[in-house]
Amino acid sequence: MTSETSHEEQLQLQKEQQHPVIADLCLHLSKSSISAPSAALPPHPPSTDKLPPPSSSTKKSKRSSIPLPVAAIRVLLNVIRRSKAETMMGLQADLREASDVMVNFAKLGGPIPAVLINNNTTNNTQQQQQQRYLLAGRSHIALSSGCELFLKYVTRASLETPDFTSCKSQVLERGERFAEFSLAARDRISSVGGPFVREGSVVLTHGRSRVVESLLLRAALVEKKRFRVMVLEGRPDAAGAKSARTYEKNGIPTTVVLDSAMGYVMERVDMVIVGAEGVVENGGVVNKVGTFSLGVMAKELGVPFYVAAESYKFTRLYPLNNSDLPEMGGIGESLQFLDTLNWSASGSRKNDDGDEKKEESTPTSSLQDVKDYVVNLPSTVEVQNPPCDFTPAKYITLLFTDLGVLTPSAVSDELIRLYQ
Repeated sequence: MTSETSHEEQLQLQKEQQHPVIADLCLHLSKSSISAPSAALPPHPPSTDKLPPPSSSTKKSKRSSIPLPVAAIRVLLNVIRRSKAETMMGLQADLREASDVMVNFAKLGGPIPAVLINNNTTNNTQQQQQQRYLLAGRSHIALSSGCELFLKYVTRASLETPDFTSCKSQVLERGERFAEFSLAARDRISSVGGPFVREGSVVLTHGRSRVVESLLLRAALVEKKRFRVMVLEGRPDAAGAKSARTYEKNGIPTTVVLDSAMGYVMERVDMVIVGAEGVVENGGVVNKVGTFSLGVMAKELGVPFYVAAESYKFTRLYPLNNSDLPEMGGIGESLQFLDTLNWSASGSRKNDDGDEKKEESTPTSSLQDVKDYVVNLPSTVEVQNPPCDFTPAKYITLLFTDLGVLTPSAVSDELIRLYQ
């Protein structure tokens, strides 16, 4: 790739990022915290039936991040507010276009040009080094299913309320409630899944899932259970290590293990619990790559394998194997291979959180520190870095959802109810 091509791609990314839908999505996802009600969820997401207003006594709980599908729904609500359409058909077209823009953005991993990260940066080379991926390591499936669910709701509302103005107002009001209830899904999942975490048990998890973290933190801090957590760590986003820091900060004994050693530790654990990027129609799940191997290993050794996922991640896909998964964006071509063993032995200094010290963490000095330990592959070697894989239903014991505890075979019934 030439420098001219790289610059053109950078400009194209900047142009796409200026799209109001993408800018709105990034704004929601970059918020440091968000308030959401902790009230119990209804058995199904809001339909066209009138929803009760939130209780004035509802407690507020802080969120460190907003779920991707909920952010997408809030973006679509803003699209409705901005739309100049005068008919439901025109409004639905605007919503469909916005949904397609977000899905395409997610397929690329959510690339954010550096000029939007630091408006004071003017050097093109430095911009390319600073470019980051908002959704790196995540699938677009959850965002797509959230948009489809919302669009289905809009269609249903238009059929029941022919008057355009009234229908638009109704969609906005109930859409906001739907987003609020969706934010509370983690609390509901933590409540139904917590009893499965036994006193004195060892829990194995994979990568980083906000739902799993919420469930285990509730079991430890609210239910006062004592247990250990093993977190599998893999490439390239250090998600497992980040999750381990969360558990340790909350007083849960935690061990980080390389995901390639899952078979080695499996005989020492009592249960496996993972999150999901998507729950498909046949009861299987799409999640961080390595989940499939983990499920196979758990079944072979007789360890219960649980999945925690929100119902808005239920998607009308029916893959039979990993080859049937939709194309997912990744940044595999930029994956670097670092000899961390020798790099650590060289005396690279870290702070207490495991990060490079600030005075040594400038882009230039960081690259200078590690360049001698990067393993450069020949151009003829192909690098693959799939973000997710598919785990068939036969390897899943139960699913913890905001609809309750489900067997994999019950997913198709719930999808019919969600989209009817």
